[in-house]
Parts: sequence; C-alpha cells; structure tokens
Amino acid sequence: MIDTKKLTVSSSPQIHSADSTAKIMWTVVLSLVPAGIWGVYIFGMSALVVILVSIIAAVAAEALLGLINREVTVNDGSAFLTGLLVGYNMPPQVPLFIPVVASVFAIVVVKWSFGGLGANWMNPALAGRVFVFFSWTGPMTKWLLPITGGADAVTGPTPLGSLKSAYFATSLNVSGPIEYLQSEGLPVTYKDLFIGNIPGSIGEVSALLLLLGALVLLARKILTWHVPVAYIGSFAFLIWMFGGVRMGTGLFTGDVLFHILSGGLMLGALYMATDMATTPLTGKGNIIFGLGCGFLSFLIRIFGSLPEAVSLSIIVMNIFVPVIDRYTKIKRFGYGEVKEKSGE
Repeated sequence: MIDTKKLTVSSSPQIHSADSTAKIMWTVVLSLVPAGIWGVYIFGMSALVVILVSIIAAVAAEALLGLINREVTVNDGSAFLTGLLVGYNMPPQVPLFIPVVASVFAIVVVKWSFGGLGANWMNPALAGRVFVFFSWTGPMTKWLLPITGGADAVTGPTPLGSLKSAYFATSLNVSGPIEYLQSEGLPVTYKDLFIGNIPGSIGEVSALLLLLGALVLLARKILTWHVPVAYIGSFAFLIWMFGGVRMGTGLFTGDVLFHILSGGLMLGALYMATDMATTPLTGKGNIIFGLGCGFLSFLIRIFGSLPEAVSLSIIVMNIFVPVIDRYTKIKRFGYGEVKEKSGE
C-alpha cells in the first residue's frame, strides 16, 4: 500500500537540477582561471590589472542596478563572469578606461536594459568588446609580444593581423600562413599557437588551457557538444576548402590547424557562443547556430577586412536565435495543427 503522506503534489516543473545559476557561473569562472593565469604569465602584471578592472567595473555596475531595482544579483556570479570575459578579450596594455566602459556597457545596456540575467538577447561581454573595439580601434589593436619570447614590453601584430596583409599582396611564394609569418619575421609554430606563446588578447591565446577548461564543463554537463562541434567543424571545413585561395595555393589547401588555434576562435566557440541565455533551446537549434557562427567567422576572416571575426559572428547569430527556436522547437505531445474541414 502506498504511503500517501510521502507523496507531494505540486505544480510544474517537477524535475529539479542540483545546479543553480550561481553554481554554474562560478564553475565556468573556475574553468577559465588557468587561461587567465597563463595570460598574466606571458604578458605581465598589466594583464592582471586589466582583468581585475574589468571585473570590478562589471560587478559594481551590477550592484548599483541591483540596488536600484531592489534585487540582489551580485552573488550569482554572472556579473563577475561577464567582467572576466571582457578582461580576457582585451589587449594586455589597453588603457584602463576601455575595459571599464566595456564592462559597464555589457551590464547596463546589454543585460539590465533588457530585464537582467536571462533576458538579454546577445552575449553582454561580446557586445561590450565590440562596442569598445569600434570606438577605440587603435588601443584595441595594439598587442604585446609574449615575455616568454625574450622580447619584454615590445609590441607587435597578432598572427592573424600579419596574415591579413598577405591576402592583399599581389603575389606570394609561400606554402601557407606559418611560412608567410616566418618570412615576415614572426617565427610562429603550431606549438606556439597551441600553448599560447603568441600576441593576442589576454585570455584567448592558450588553446590548450581553454580546451582543458571546456572539458571540465563538458564533464559537469554545463557545456554540451552541439555549438562547439558545429562551430569549429564548419569553420574548419570551409577553411580547408577555401582558405588556400587567398594564399594562392588553390582549393582544399587551407591551413585548418593554424586558423583554429589563432585568434579568439577557441574562447568564442567554447565559452561565449555557448551562453545559455543567448543560444537556441534545442540541440538541433544549437547545431544550426554553431554552423552559422562557423560560416560567418570563415567569411569575415578570409574575405572581410577584419583579421578577427568571432565576436561579430556570434552576435549576428544571436539575432537569429528566436527564428531558429521557432523552427526547431519540440512539439508538445498531443498537440498539432488543426486542419480545417472542407466546405466550412
């Protein structure tokens, strides 16, 4: 006989997850810490200052708006994570007012003006990064060479920035991006790209540590495979097919490994395109979203005027999320389209 005293009847949802918003946010933060430590190690203490300023500005903006709206949201970790990602997307020696503006823009304009956490339609950190990039392009494209390369406090172009100039050369006599960069005095290897011994934004340079952090999120089921696999897979396929055309080596000769390990692709595909609030609801929708990000990143990076394309690609696809959800949503059991009877 069933003990009815142990049965609890309540409204939906009846299935609860042990993961709270705060638990998810702080887990993502912890997964990103190694990449940040590496950025500080190779770029120096200025990188740490940029990260801290970005976080403080984001948390302060969140606290102020929470006070105005009588909501305590600082402890959920979302503002801290937004500030951390803003800092990771900054050059190591960027003037400090720029990450402050980016973090405040992300929290105030992108997040709270649409209703707060979960109501924003695009990734706040990416929006903040794009806003300051187009507002102060000069400081946002000034890069430090890694200290580990023996060139302390010397600026230089990123591998993608150098490669972009090759696309406009009338003739090239190289087999691919690595050979071109070495001919231009930037001796970059695949190992440098993988571990992060290259110029770039603070938190995006080490593909190795970003991948390890993402594996933790996959194991914790905070991250699913759909967006990263669709994003990186479609990008790699298109690079392989058409990436060599701009280098003059023809179709199916693109350097996939170079382009996957360069720029902000790993940080974007693993941590920013997977933002739960700004991506589709279903696995099928996330695959479509990832394919769109991969296509746009390839298109802008190879044929556009910007060397990097991850931020813009994700934001553009954020716009299409409602449409993707509309055509990929799961139909409720027992519900269907009502067919009109003929003659009525």
